[in-house]
Amino acid sequence: MTRYHLDPDSIRKLFNSVAPTYDFLNHLLSLRRDVSWRREAIRELDGFQGFILDVATGTADLAMEALSREEHSRSVMGLDFSEAMLRAAQQKLQKRHLSDRIFLSLGDAVSLPFRDGSFSASMIAFGLRNIPDKDRALREMVRVTREGGRVILLEFTLPRKGVMKILYPIYFTKILPWVGGRVSGDKGAYAYLPESVFRFRYPEDYEELMRRSGLDQVHSRHLTFGIVSLMVGTKRHR
Repeated sequence: MTRYHLDPDSIRKLFNSVAPTYDFLNHLLSLRRDVSWRREAIRELDGFQGFILDVATGTADLAMEALSREEHSRSVMGLDFSEAMLRAAQQKLQKRHLSDRIFLSLGDAVSLPFRDGSFSASMIAFGLRNIPDKDRALREMVRVTREGGRVILLEFTLPRKGVMKILYPIYFTKILPWVGGRVSGDKGAYAYLPESVFRFRYPEDYEELMRRSGLDQVHSRHLTFGIVSLMVGTKRHR
């Protein structure tokens, strides 16, 4: 089985390879819970208008969800470093006639090509775990967010109690990689997913990074028995 090390070139190759089946597998492996997870994340943007940044946008599902609750007051910049993911995202945006409200950029999360305070909020879903320098990526997200703006993280975590504490690691380390590898044709790509999550297991791991990066009012909540966590912080005023 191929192993992907946590370096940018390997991660880019991983996502380029799985881009054609990425959406299908997200829905299949989460039993479509990924739709509700993104919806919960976007609820944290209520009251935030203007330009929103979506880092590691992938195929732009989170970016599109951000527009579903604010019909005319938002636009989104989606950034990703996988060319194949952005091509898939662009096809979806054209099909849904959203290319004039969601803009896509090829770029690196640790060096965002935007000015300080460019966005009213920034968000990243299931992407921070893939970035080797998480501190720098979060600092960049905070930098380009205006003071008082919100930073939102959505990530896989591990359940701490109940039957899911026992059953989920089995699914996560055995069943998910097998199904993902069979469908995508890349066995190593979906073996990498549990490897990446085991490095940062709980929301507190991310909350510490968020506070260190310049965020206040940091809080989190579990989704679907704790297999996913939603973390939110506000950029402090100087």
